[in-house]
Amino acid sequence: MDRAPYGSWTSPIDAALVADHDGKPEYVGAVGDELWWTEPRPAEGGRRALVRLAPDAGAPEPVLPAPWNVRSRLIEYGGVPWAAVAREDGGPLAVFAHFADQRLYAVEPDAPGGQEPRPLTPLSPVGGGLRFGDLRVEGDEVWCVLEEFTGEGPGDVRRVPVAVPLDGSAAGDRSALRELAPERHRFVTGPRLSPDGRRAVWLGWDHPRMPWDGTDLVLADVTRGADGARLLTGARVLAGGDTESVAQAEWAPDGTLLAVSDRGGWWNPYRVDQDSGAMTALCAREEEFADGLWRIGYRWFAPLADGTLAVLHGKGRARLGVLDPASGELADVPGPWTEWQPSLAVQGTRVTGIAAGPDRDHEIVRLDTATGHCVVLAHEHRDAFDPAYYPLPRAGTVTRPDGREVHAQVYPPRHPATTGTDGALPPYVIWAHGGPTSRAPLVLDLEIAYFTSRGIGVAEVNYGGSTGYGRAYRARLRGEWGVVDVEDCAAVAAALADEGAADPARIAIRGGSAGGWTTAASLVAPSVAGRYACGAISYPILDLAGWAEDETHDFESHYLESLVGPLAEVPERYRDRSPVGHADRITAPFLLLQGLDDVICPPAQAERFLAEVAEHGVPHAYLTFEGEGHGFRRAETIRRALEAELALYCAAFGIERSDVPPLALTAGTAGTAAEGVTA
Repeated sequence: MDRAPYGSWTSPIDAALVADHDGKPEYVGAVGDELWWTEPRPAEGGRRALVRLAPDAGAPEPVLPAPWNVRSRLIEYGGVPWAAVAREDGGPLAVFAHFADQRLYAVEPDAPGGQEPRPLTPLSPVGGGLRFGDLRVEGDEVWCVLEEFTGEGPGDVRRVPVAVPLDGSAAGDRSALRELAPERHRFVTGPRLSPDGRRAVWLGWDHPRMPWDGTDLVLADVTRGADGARLLTGARVLAGGDTESVAQAEWAPDGTLLAVSDRGGWWNPYRVDQDSGAMTALCAREEEFADGLWRIGYRWFAPLADGTLAVLHGKGRARLGVLDPASGELADVPGPWTEWQPSLAVQGTRVTGIAAGPDRDHEIVRLDTATGHCVVLAHEHRDAFDPAYYPLPRAGTVTRPDGREVHAQVYPPRHPATTGTDGALPPYVIWAHGGPTSRAPLVLDLEIAYFTSRGIGVAEVNYGGSTGYGRAYRARLRGEWGVVDVEDCAAVAAALADEGAADPARIAIRGGSAGGWTTAASLVAPSVAGRYACGAISYPILDLAGWAEDETHDFESHYLESLVGPLAEVPERYRDRSPVGHADRITAPFLLLQGLDDVICPPAQAERFLAEVAEHGVPHAYLTFEGEGHGFRRAETIRRALEAELALYCAAFGIERSDVPPLALTAGTAGTAAEGVTA
């Protein structure tokens, strides 16, 4: 085996390949005997394509051509953006949200000549307009969540369950959108009708709660108005509350109401009495059967025709299992998949989902519960190169000096033909995930392999506050954001150095969104000063007070009240922990990547931070990307950002490579990508 300095190894995994494989299928659903889902198109401007797979088809086919982009902006992070029904004549009827204008459109893809989508909802000139998500076709209507802006501010908004007529009568008439129930909560999920059509259930919550803090399970009766149209009346809170998170509610085929709640400290499945609200545990385990409700319509369990439940569960992971609610017995699905997405499609006793593992990308997988047999239907993983270039990850825990455990996943450098030079230790990058009430899944990620195959290790940290490990672990971050996450990442970095796995002088940190906050906060925190050689910061929060006051969207506008504390009561926390105001503490070079269309973490925060940095002579680069929002979707953006990040590490770690475009680090006022900063 050849020997070469860590970080200098050659690799077939280039940035273009990573960009081409970015993203994963989402929102799988059953349409008769077909399966439909959305999938990414990085090379087509980052749009989401709606595709369909017939039982006898060898590959999925697109439902809509470019530039149709099936993606909802409900609560900015989105919700289920499509629904469809099979029909005896004319083929399926589909309804979808188009990203560009957020209108709902109907399309009949099997119509002669290919029917052009027709609008179902109107445009609104007020604020962010009208947005829809968590769609379901109910008779001659689409039932869903309406998000309606009532003013120009991000908080001037209301959300209610509505019925959208399929005949197009609301395409130019807002009054034809029929509100199913009075406005009750600031946030709601779409209503789910009982099998007999007599009741409906949904979730709701209000500021300052986030859905993983506490939600209400709302039950209503289905009645008829004077015009004969169905309404949801007599709504009452059946379960949940300020300190209980009900993440999903569904009806079993026999009319039993089911829900996942964390009332016992873990998200577990329950049977809910529809009169008293009493909840009976179906499978009490110190495991999670749900996760953070970041998108409206996530589905972690699905009732099957035989009375069993398809469930996602695990501790720090989400495996697919079949639960017998009568006995509590839970049987896991065999196979290499360790992480299933919260999207399950049921056809009788068959369930289809989106699954991945440490050595395979996301695939469309169907389980026949009658036989226990799994089959990959689409997106079957195929190695584009020798899989010996993939890292071999190990999951474990690190014990902090105070005795607390921190969960992490370590990806050591790996190459089939090259290893490091004698006596050398590899550089490492600590990855802080977004959220922060989220987690990093243990799955194959070519972005990680891009670095490990070049001799740079990666460690993903599921710091205190992450999901996957129970409510108490999530609660570690309450009031402590910018402290616990920073210390936990530093603890993992120290452990790697102490055990001789990483070069202590060549450890970096990177992250996007909330992970970008943790990265930037780590560069200014006195408690971890000198720990990192550099940082890669993407679309971050940098000024807590500005973000809390008016610089983000409605969904997260009160998030900091739990993560940091109420601004009026603890202003010093906002001031002391923010990177803005403490640029003088930064000694390590950094890269800052920002989408100019980001309304969640807007460019204004980055610009304030960089104005301060310029006064202190810290080497840095600032790359901005037009047309990109919160998270990068376009192939050219992903490629450029990744190459710039590698260039930063080469500069900070002293790695010599001839195949990476140089990154111009400036100690003065930052430029932008459009102004010639090279990456």
